[in-house]
Amino acid sequence: MTDYVTSADGTRIGFDRVGSGPPVVLVGGAMQFRAFDPATTEMAGHLASHGFEVVNYDRRGRGDSPAESPITLAQTLEDLRALIDELTEGADDAVALFGNSSGATIALAAAAAGLSVSKLVLFEAPLDVELGTEGADYLGALRTALADGGSEAGIELSMADMPPEWLEGLKSSDAWPMVRGIGPSLEPDAESLAWTQSAPRRELWAGITQPTLVLVGTETMDFMEAAADSLVANLPHGEQRAIAASDHRWEPRTLALVIAEFLVG
Repeated sequence: MTDYVTSADGTRIGFDRVGSGPPVVLVGGAMQFRAFDPATTEMAGHLASHGFEVVNYDRRGRGDSPAESPITLAQTLEDLRALIDELTEGADDAVALFGNSSGATIALAAAAAGLSVSKLVLFEAPLDVELGTEGADYLGALRTALADGGSEAGIELSMADMPPEWLEGLKSSDAWPMVRGIGPSLEPDAESLAWTQSAPRRELWAGITQPTLVLVGTETMDFMEAAADSLVANLPHGEQRAIAASDHRWEPRTLALVIAEFLVG
């Protein structure tokens, strides 16, 4: 059964929680939400079996967390704050965050904003070069696409660099009716990526003192490896590990074990 927490502006955020133990919140990437992402649900179950309370939630504007547009990174961080408050009991309590893809940059932004985060696990954050303009350019293009063409135009833009058969397959699938409206929720992903280029990263991330595990697949794109290197070089307490994964996708049981080993250690 879906649980709900109310964010600062009154928006209800739907989530599942499984297991018991130290809390871990899973921060999905650009096209992820529970009804459309069985792999993360499976991974949550495996991670819970290692002794954690795992929360898998629908980000604002997706699934059981409907919201009006525009949707901002600041609102997304307030949603995370509400979830963290729900999971913790006192001022000294904190939760671990697992961020997948652009969810990794949202998790980084949450830690930088001072949310109660104990540790970070980041899988293939799709960073462009430090101090570049790619993120800001994409954010501007996404906002224009959403304003001119609506949600579907935003989704098409976000998938423009992917193999065209991926978008074609999505549009012809039974899942398309529940996916086609999430376009406005892609803006926080773009905003968080632009943020990672907004200042020298060593300065931008100086306050992120939590232990951070940076994961990259053994079969991945070159820029993902460069992004992982940049994260480890500029985070105060970052370490990198390769995980058996390809095409920006991971195997649920394997990923859960890697996360658990890091959080326990």
